[in-house]
Amino acid sequence: MGNVCRWYDQTSGMKRAYDKGLLDESWIDNYCLNEGKNCIRKRRFETEGYVSQDYVLPDGSVDEKLKNAKEKGLY
Repeated sequence: MGNVCRWYDQTSGMKRAYDKGLLDESWIDNYCLNEGKNCIRKRRFETEGYVSQDYVLPDGSVDEKLKNAKEKGLY
């Protein structure tokens, strides 16, 4: 996995959600395994130091399913 985004690790909300089966693989394939290209989460962190909520998807949208899972402590 040479093209993995450098932020895709155990601290990543996207990785934790995916590992728990809460996030479709396409998000990981299209953003996290694509060096984070076009990832709004990554860009905001690197340019502004802003850490997105765990339920904010790489395109910047909010996933209500993930938000509810996070509020329930599922990941």
